Amino acid sequence: MIVLLSVGPGTLESTMTEDLSPAERYAAARRRAAEQATALASFREMYDFGLDPFQIEACQALEAGKGVLVAAPTGSGKTIVGEFAVHLALRQGKKCFYTTPIKALSNQKYADLCRRYGTEKVGLLTGDNSVNSDAPVVVMTTEVLRNMLYAGSQTLLGLGYVVMDEVHYLSDRFRGAVWEEVIIHLPESVTLVSLSATVSNAEEFGDWLDTVRGDTEVIVSEHRPVPLFQHVLAGRRMYDLFEEGEGHRRAVNPDLTRLARMESTRPSYQDRRRGRAMREADRERERRQRSRTWTPGRPEVIERLDAEGLLPAITFIFSRAGCEAAVQQCLYAGLRLNDDTAREQVRALVEERTAAIPREDLHVLGYYEWLEGLERGIAAHHAGMLPTFKEVVEELFVRGLVKAVFATETLALGINMPARSVVLEKLVKWNGEQHADITPGEYTQLTGRAGRRGIDVEGHAVVLWQRGMSPEHLAGLAGTRTYPLRSSFKPSYNMAVNLVEQFGRHRSRELLETSFAQFQADRSVVGISRQVQRNEEGLAGYKASMTCHLGDFEEYARLRRELKDRETELARRGAVQRRAEAAVALERLKPGDIIHVPTGKYAGLALVLDPGLPAGRSNNHRGFDHHDGPRPLVLTAERQVKRLASVDFPVPVEPLERMRIPKSFNPRSPQSRRDLASALRTKAGHIPPERHRKRRAEAADDREIARLRKALRAHPCHGCSDREDHARWAERYYRLLRDTSQLERRIEGRTNTIARTFDRIVALLTELDYLRADEVTEHGRRLARLYGELDLLASECLRAGVWEGLNPAELAACVSALVYEARVGDDAMAPKLPSGKAKAALGEMVRIWGRLDALEEEFRINQTEGVGQREPELGFAWAAYMWASGKGLDEVLREAEMPAGDFVRWCKQVIDVLGQIQAAAPAEGSTVPKAARKAVEELLRGVVAYSSVG
Repeated sequence: MIVLLSVGPGTLESTMTEDLSPAERYAAARRRAAEQATALASFREMYDFGLDPFQIEACQALEAGKGVLVAAPTGSGKTIVGEFAVHLALRQGKKCFYTTPIKALSNQKYADLCRRYGTEKVGLLTGDNSVNSDAPVVVMTTEVLRNMLYAGSQTLLGLGYVVMDEVHYLSDRFRGAVWEEVIIHLPESVTLVSLSATVSNAEEFGDWLDTVRGDTEVIVSEHRPVPLFQHVLAGRRMYDLFEEGEGHRRAVNPDLTRLARMESTRPSYQDRRRGRAMREADRERERRQRSRTWTPGRPEVIERLDAEGLLPAITFIFSRAGCEAAVQQCLYAGLRLNDDTAREQVRALVEERTAAIPREDLHVLGYYEWLEGLERGIAAHHAGMLPTFKEVVEELFVRGLVKAVFATETLALGINMPARSVVLEKLVKWNGEQHADITPGEYTQLTGRAGRRGIDVEGHAVVLWQRGMSPEHLAGLAGTRTYPLRSSFKPSYNMAVNLVEQFGRHRSRELLETSFAQFQADRSVVGISRQVQRNEEGLAGYKASMTCHLGDFEEYARLRRELKDRETELARRGAVQRRAEAAVALERLKPGDIIHVPTGKYAGLALVLDPGLPAGRSNNHRGFDHHDGPRPLVLTAERQVKRLASVDFPVPVEPLERMRIPKSFNPRSPQSRRDLASALRTKAGHIPPERHRKRRAEAADDREIARLRKALRAHPCHGCSDREDHARWAERYYRLLRDTSQLERRIEGRTNTIARTFDRIVALLTELDYLRADEVTEHGRRLARLYGELDLLASECLRAGVWEGLNPAELAACVSALVYEARVGDDAMAPKLPSGKAKAALGEMVRIWGRLDALEEEFRINQTEGVGQREPELGFAWAAYMWASGKGLDEVLREAEMPAGDFVRWCKQVIDVLGQIQAAAPAEGSTVPKAARKAVEELLRGVVAYSSVG
């Protein structure tokens, strides 16, 4: 019998061995002696707590020379396994690289390992920082390791272990490919330690790791070391989400179900307006009901948690502005969570950490308001904050000096910042395209922060009651503890030239076919093939059922199908023609035209502010594609500024009237919009919209339709009394035949998909002379040093000399277009650009992108699948130019209309790409390397330069 104990040797163990025979005691003593000689035994002595069974199992597998995949909940201590890999590397005289997905997590892990092993043994490598990079243990972001592998860095010599923390990031559609590149390209001698959140297909991921990395042990633990309790806060009452049933079965709390049912039957305001008199008893019941079910305000929630002993708490609000507003609401409510001693400690730490920030910038950054919140124990945490401010909030929270944090979901994805409670205001968030329900995986990730190991006996997740909430839906989110890991791997231009240079085309193709993406696709084909076989059996049965004694019913059914397809085609052609006419009418619109939007959400009177023609793609409207046709920006009579699409104009639109747009008009100013909308209604509110007449259908005069109808009537089966019965079987036959053909195409499409995409990329690079068969040209070697979404565009700009002769500030403005992505949608006006050479260079960059876009279309490289070059965005060019020109932070942030945290982040990304461009540009005869180096120096000042570690 095997007994797993997480306690040290003691009386229990002595008692267990007393009943053993002498031979058994001797064998047990030998086992203990062998265990004491292991690396795990010395490692366990470094901790003042016992290890959990899953940690012991993973560490033993590592010591046995196996790779491991550990999938466990947030806060369960899976990083212990990563730290054991560090311990093994140091013991064996090898190197260990500890990779993390974000810099904040790298900084935190670096600090942890320095405390344990000393600064001389630990290094740090992030995109903009290098500390002791030759140390035996180096913490780095995953991208840094990927770049090392492609560059064949000497730092890889002696590498024995790689820890990939948060390996489930390979599902990330933007950065996930990097994880797979590292896993595939690491030398075989390196042992891989993969640490993941609980995913439902850990075994599948483990099978793939076994295939590409060799013997890999999969250890899955769904046990939370700190149990999590789920609640709903409605009005003054905190409801438990679940009640324990028989046999540990959890059922939704019937009080919550009753509450939801009562609220759904409450008489509406419209009902009362219609004159339905309510008896006094009904009114009293409604008042009591309303008093129980309101959504508490943010200060109320914090006060309630404080009273219940549930602080510190993280409240997730899916909006940066909402996080800042929540702090202000708590301050206005007079909330104070810290005593005088804590306030002094907060002020001392804040002043120490922010001492390097220029004093003149503190007011611009909202320092004093931020400090007031911290002193009271309240703070926001989101990507728009200055990195220094975020780090201070994290440190104060861990120390217990900040007790209420209002954060966006980005906090849940990275740093170790557990709380006693987690609060979710809503179960809906904006996903970049629409407001959507959060997924079970996201819910698990967010609530996983609740419960601090070694501090809290239990953690608490609190969801605020919202009108229309379904307790059953919430229980579904809370009850689904795992989510599947899906590969987002796609080849890129940089990846292609690096692979071909190292391995040649044929071997590179084989390597890509070992990706997790292809592994998952190939597995899914098995199920589809079985479905095709079942469909073929069904087709045979349908064919027999539609047999007609008068003739060939399959031929008759084919005629009916051809007739239907012809009618559908003519209807579609008519719709296309109407859309084309509508597009032509839109192209004739000019700023100042008053139109009537015929349909859609913004139907009604509107004033054209910008016609949004395809030729104006250099206006940098995000997501604007030239295939979409004109997309006019309009001001509606309801004071909304919106960019419309062709779907809003199913029929041609003509100007009803014209009016002048004042030069002072600012679409971001509510007053400005209100004044112009009022003038619009006065000018054209009385003009009725033009009615569009329907034309005669093309099918009425079509000869092919007439021929098919005649053939149908002449066919022998047309007179069959069971014709419609046969026809129904025939319809099922053709429907199943169509479905089967689609499945067969899916099988064909999923087989070797990654390799086919690679072939198309290689063909395009060959066309542009980056590759010649297995040879990488000089242009290709330049591309190999450029990493990022717009790697090929950057290389083409260097090749064409677009940036030659630019000064550092102008080059910074141009490079910003390669990294920046706006958070706003299509409603934004054209961005302000620096004049002179920079403006000309930015225009040339957009033209080069246009040529690449056309070339990608020719080679069937689809950007929507994550491959290809997106359009460069010019929205940060003016801010980068001003900052690199030496302008003050106050002026730059005011002009850019951007939070300080975003500004710093984009500046650091521009600095990173400038470094790549400096290395990739020709060493002789080019002004770019010097300008890039100088631009980095000009950008790296003030708040951009200050960073605690990385």
